[in-house]
Formats: sequence, C-alpha cells, structure tokens
Amino acid sequence: MAVIVALGAFLMTLAGGWAAQRVTDRRHLVLGLAGGLMLGVVGLDLLPEALHAAGGEVFGVPLALLLFVAGFLVAHVVERLLAVRQAAHGGEDGGRTPQVGLTAAAAMVGHSLADGVALGAAFQVGGGMGVAVALAVITHDFADGFNTYTLTSLYGNDRRKALMMLFADAVAPVVGAASTLLFTLPEEPLGAYLGFFGGVLLYLASAEILPEAHHKHPALSTLMCTVGGVAGIWLVVGIAG
Repeated sequence: MAVIVALGAFLMTLAGGWAAQRVTDRRHLVLGLAGGLMLGVVGLDLLPEALHAAGGEVFGVPLALLLFVAGFLVAHVVERLLAVRQAAHGGEDGGRTPQVGLTAAAAMVGHSLADGVALGAAFQVGGGMGVAVALAVITHDFADGFNTYTLTSLYGNDRRKALMMLFADAVAPVVGAASTLLFTLPEEPLGAYLGFFGGVLLYLASAEILPEAHHKHPALSTLMCTVGGVAGIWLVVGIAG
C-alpha cells in the first residue's frame, strides 16, 4: 500500500515540475511562489517535525535547532566557496553557480526519499497513521517538484539537468517507501536530517530565491505569490494534521 501511495507522490512531483516550466514568462511570480512554498515547508512542516523526532539537547539547545543552524551555515559556506572558485577560473564573481543548484536539488531528492521512508514506516504502524502521512506527502510533493525544477534552473543549469533532477525527485518517495520492506529508519536520525535540511532550504529561500524574485519585479503580485505559497503549505499541514 505504501508503494502504491508513493506512486501518487511521483505524479504530484512531476505535476509541480510541469507547472514550474509552463510559467517561465512570469519568472518573478514563479520565484516568489517557490520562496513562499519553501518558507512554509521549513517553518510549518520540517522544523516542527524535526523538533518532535530528533529529541535531546546539546548544551541547552535542541539538537534539531543546532542542525537547522548548521544547515543554513553549510549552504552559505558552500555557495560562497563555489562562487570564489568560479571567479578564480574567470567567471563572474557573484554569478550563479550551477553546482549550487544541483546540490540544492539533490537535497530535495534526499528529502523526498525520507518522505517515502516515513510513508512506509507510517503504514507499518497502522492504516490511520499511514493515511495521514500519505495525505501530507502527496500534497506537498507538488511543492517539492516545483521547487526542485526551479532551484536547478535558477542557478544556470540547462533544461535537461532540471528535468533529470525533477524525475529523480519524483522517483525518490517510491524508492523510500519500497525500502521499508527491508528496514525501518529510526526516528531520531530522521529528525536530525530534517532539521539540517530545513536550514539549507531557509538559506536558499531567504538569500537566493526571494531576492531574485524581487530584483527586477518588486511588484505586489510577487509578494502575494510568496504569501500564498506559505498559506498553501499551512493549509496542507492543517488538513494532514
């Protein structure tokens, strides 16, 4: 059952990527919406789940929050190092580095893989839990597909690479769900991963996606897309809960 439900997540991810492709003439709106979706996923979905699952504190701070900050800093350091390297090889300093986009998209794939594992584990616990997790995974995988394609293409990668990462993101929850037939991922490592991944996403949304969205088109419509993205994730989380 978990694998069958994961096929629904596969289709929703592809639908999100398709939507991101079709509105390229309104790029600032796409980026505004992507930034809102990412902020919503981080603040309303990933971080609460990470705090619940990771447990424990390190020197008075929840482990999930430490990893959240670490993820933000790692994303910043990696991007700066790649930018410096590009400038040293004759590239434009401060320009978009394709490797950052591919790395961010790979993190999205890892997140979708974890979604599949969580889906399989939920069905092992019981049907009711499985249905609740399935609703959450399928509905927010549209945002995952949208963001995966947007992140990959934003940093200068061609359409072929963006589609490749989108397909990998779509397949990931199916693979994750199938893997639970062989093993179950403990809750605490999953929570730790979600905290770290949330920090990475927050950096990309706040330091890259949203500034780019408003750079040439500081319009109210772009801002409303961002707010709408956050509200959409809130709705999904509320329905799933």
